[in-house]
Amino acid sequence: MHTITLQKGREGALHRYSPWVFSGAIARQDEGLAEGDLVVVRDAAENPLGVGHYQAGSIRVRMLHFGATEYPEDLIDRKLASAVTLRTRLGLAADPLTNAYRLIHAAGDGLPGLVVDRYGSVAVVQCHSIGMHRQRDRIAAALLATEGITSVYDKSAAVLPERYGREVKDGTLAGEAVERLVVVENGRRFVVDIAEGQKTGFFLDQRDNRWLLGSYAQDQRVLNTFCYTGGFSVYALLGGAARVESVDLSAKATGLTTENVVQNGDFTDRHAVHTADVLDFLKDVEPGSFDIVVVDPPAYAKNKHRRHKAVQAYKRLNAKAMNALRPGGLLFTFSCSRVVDRQLFQDTIVAAGLETGRGARVLHRLAQGADHPVSLYHPEGEYLKGLVVQVD
Repeated sequence: MHTITLQKGREGALHRYSPWVFSGAIARQDEGLAEGDLVVVRDAAENPLGVGHYQAGSIRVRMLHFGATEYPEDLIDRKLASAVTLRTRLGLAADPLTNAYRLIHAAGDGLPGLVVDRYGSVAVVQCHSIGMHRQRDRIAAALLATEGITSVYDKSAAVLPERYGREVKDGTLAGEAVERLVVVENGRRFVVDIAEGQKTGFFLDQRDNRWLLGSYAQDQRVLNTFCYTGGFSVYALLGGAARVESVDLSAKATGLTTENVVQNGDFTDRHAVHTADVLDFLKDVEPGSFDIVVVDPPAYAKNKHRRHKAVQAYKRLNAKAMNALRPGGLLFTFSCSRVVDRQLFQDTIVAAGLETGRGARVLHRLAQGADHPVSLYHPEGEYLKGLVVQVD
């Protein structure tokens, strides 16, 4: 393997098992390195610290193996087996009411740069690093050896670096070709459009939070903004909501919401869907119209340079959502922006509450499900933040 040597004193992060080596920590690297190559990372005294995938950019190496021991050739197979064991322990692998969950969560499962979501017999792979994408055939073989998986779909083109990703085509990697199917989650039925849907086709990280909302929904008037495929709407309706309004700017999203609602019953008298800008929609909502409002927008900030504008947008959005609530109503609010940490997110919701002049209290602090584990040494893996706030 080629070698990368760190500057003196910059090895501490790897001793703390951080999966990322930043470009500023590097003193020198071998000539001839190609993106996606496995590299040995050494400290300034040439002591080996581990092995990872090399890639140009600010994150120069994504670590797969730590320490001076030899890199195991079957590392991907071992990590996948460990991930399957965890999902079995979580009760997901054999749950007759849920067959959709995250199987590999990047650094949380010891494989930074790799995400795998399981939808029944289909595994959808998203490689966020060139190194992982170069290993896609090996990954597919390991997945097909997993009980119940008969199809592996690669959906990496949009998340890889553009210089590499523009040559990548999404599609079936191995096994039977499946691009659209129906899955169950806590007994609820959802259409997953793998080929055309966002991310891998469905947002699995909100499963537990959708269930929580359903437990509050009986006889409530619910507004689900940024509804995407209507997950919160379905749970609210099956939870006995008196009325649910679903809003999204995307006609494709509202179409999927309608389709998913129909998958779970006839709710034509209790559900309405609106293809509209959420802020514009909220401007026309009479104060106190709803008992529960869900605010689950896309990531407003992809990097630190956009964080301030993102925070201002979150504040405006949540203030309007709070005004739409009756006294005692519940706000389910989320941020999936990695650069907006949990404290900053809560501070933003505090600012929104102050703007409304209404009392409020936090009932629940929410996050992604346990099938999206976070490495203790890589808190960046906890990207989903949520609060349930009761507003006076």
